[in-house]
Amino acid sequence: MVREKVRASTRTLQWKCVESRADSKRLYYGRFILSPLMKGQADTIGIAMRRALLGEIEGTCITRAKSEKIPHEYSTIAGIQESAHEILMNLKKIVLRSNLYGTRDASIWVKGPGYVTAQDIILPPSVEIVDNTQHIANLTEPINLCIGLQIERSRGYRIKTLNTFQDGSYPIDAVFMPVRNANFSIHSYVNGNEKQEILFLEIWTNGSLTPKEALYEASRNLIDLFIPFLHADEKNFNLENNQDKVTLPLFTFHDGLAKLRKNKKEIALKSIFIDQLELPPRIYNCLKRSNIHTLLELLNNSQEDLMKIEHFHIEDVKCILDILEIEKHFA
Repeated sequence: MVREKVRASTRTLQWKCVESRADSKRLYYGRFILSPLMKGQADTIGIAMRRALLGEIEGTCITRAKSEKIPHEYSTIAGIQESAHEILMNLKKIVLRSNLYGTRDASIWVKGPGYVTAQDIILPPSVEIVDNTQHIANLTEPINLCIGLQIERSRGYRIKTLNTFQDGSYPIDAVFMPVRNANFSIHSYVNGNEKQEILFLEIWTNGSLTPKEALYEASRNLIDLFIPFLHADEKNFNLENNQDKVTLPLFTFHDGLAKLRKNKKEIALKSIFIDQLELPPRIYNCLKRSNIHTLLELLNNSQEDLMKIEHFHIEDVKCILDILEIEKHFA
């Protein structure tokens, strides 16, 4: 474990690793500081870095397993202590490190009796295992265990779907994120007459990369996201010439309300709550904060009224119109 005394610099913006350790092969920890920052800047950087660390860094994992001897995911296999489901869960725990793109094939070919671990996986040249001791299965009889594996590099996570179970091929919940957790804290201090801040950033990784490498990858990915703004042509932001701007349908909420009143359905609208409309969470929360709870209350607002709601956008009005499908259902 490495520790260094934190010293706030008053000259130039600097970052430093003040603590680093490896708790195990699959758990690394790092603590970093960035200073000196002006008041409010630590929050800006901390929030962006935490989101980038958890969501923008790519990782590698096993996404599929195939074996002709496994009739279904929850079956048991003669001569193997674990069920098929337990084997799949053990495969999910294996941490891989690679720079591959797309998918690669790997395999397990072991004859029992004996224990099967991650070191028994036959990998392509571009992939390595972080912890070879990860347990996969225990063969209690002299049988052959043959499993084909698919390895993929991506970001975020992917949940298996039921309709992908076929031909003895079983998808595995894929957690590509190499950063297990990321937190930040802020220390404020006074330097002369100026308030300044120090950003403390803590990073835990799964061992496929170090916290320092994760910090580098997250920073680079954040920069890449903002590069288009730096090279943007001013005319691309001229609303008068923007061909991709959102256009609303010609009908309005008042048109829909007039048709509803004509059909004497206004009473029924009072009993229809916006909770039933399956609105996106942000739009739903905006309407709730504005005391709009029923469909009638929603339709009593014009497009201009809705645009006055805090954090409400023109795209949200179009989204509501599409969900209600006023022209189709109330014409």
